[in-house]
Amino acid sequence: MQTTRPTPLLGGLSPAQFMKRHWQKKPLLVRNAFPGFQPLLAPRELFALAAREEVESRVVMREGKSWRLQRGPFARRALPALKRKDWTLLVQGVDLHDEAAHALLHRFSFLPAARLDDLMISFATDGGGVGPHFDSYDVFLLQAQGQRRWRIGRQDDLALQEGVPLKILENFRAEEEYVLNPGDMLYLPPRYAHDGVAVGECQTYSIGFRAPAQAELARELLQRIADEAAGDAPERLYRDASQPATDAPGAVPAALAEFAQAALAAALKDASALDRALGEYLTEPKSNVWFEPARAPRRLQGVRLDPRTRMLHDRRHVFINGEAWRAGGRDAALMRRLADRRRLEPREVADASEAARELLLSWCEAGWLHAEGGGA
Repeated sequence: MQTTRPTPLLGGLSPAQFMKRHWQKKPLLVRNAFPGFQPLLAPRELFALAAREEVESRVVMREGKSWRLQRGPFARRALPALKRKDWTLLVQGVDLHDEAAHALLHRFSFLPAARLDDLMISFATDGGGVGPHFDSYDVFLLQAQGQRRWRIGRQDDLALQEGVPLKILENFRAEEEYVLNPGDMLYLPPRYAHDGVAVGECQTYSIGFRAPAQAELARELLQRIADEAAGDAPERLYRDASQPATDAPGAVPAALAEFAQAALAAALKDASALDRALGEYLTEPKSNVWFEPARAPRRLQGVRLDPRTRMLHDRRHVFINGEAWRAGGRDAALMRRLADRRRLEPREVADASEAARELLLSWCEAGWLHAEGGGA
């Protein structure tokens, strides 16, 4: 993507300007970000997705000052009637199940794929919403059908209402208000309070960006590094042949504390181990994602990543669906293009080494990659 070229997607800003002025700083309202936009799924298609076991879905209903939350899957007859007001269906990860939704998500490829989370669709009847709240991540809110009224505000008081099944702000104070029409889009940075209410029947698409918590990330990386280190060499046990008799048995021996520090330093000494653990963690599929194995094509031409596949790269590795490969030379450049563009043209595959083509074929068999242009 041309990061310095102005685009209607960002209201005439270039991606570079948007990142400097707005990303994680302040909201941006874009009228007609997607001219002539039509919903990618009709309501009945969205309801069919919400009925599937592997799809995360929720229904939120407002009854006066009370709120109800139900979790899917939902048979169609289990959803409220369309003529009933004040209810919302939320379907998570639609990009994993619909090619058009997946393509829409990747219109935002001026941002690192490591941060890209998913596309959630919110279907609501008149008055439907989830109450005033804030998210801990960046989000683009694209209006797909009907209208939604948004009230937003930078809020320091993040206290939540008690006794409700949703994280609803206790004292929400709006500073701005907008009504979005199909094709309009609103960007909000993390922790920016907002309340969206449907004006008639509507669909809103939320393009969300994950931000791992520091403690969670540290815990996950340390565990992965420790598991790898344990398999690399014979276990070294603590030895204390020079330990004297003690009259304070409850005290931690200084030598044991030093042994622990040395163990941690040894595990973190290899910088590539940390890089590898990070890439594997960032590409690990979500727990509700699985792939259907397939027969490898007889002749490999163009290829494209499955919408559910997560693929990243760093200086030494390529990562795909929680696994890492060392990469160098021409094949490394090829795999990085695949991670960046999510597809390779036939001429690019033809230039790959035999080893690289064998790897691509194995990914086809795993269902991570699909062949294009014949040869199946």
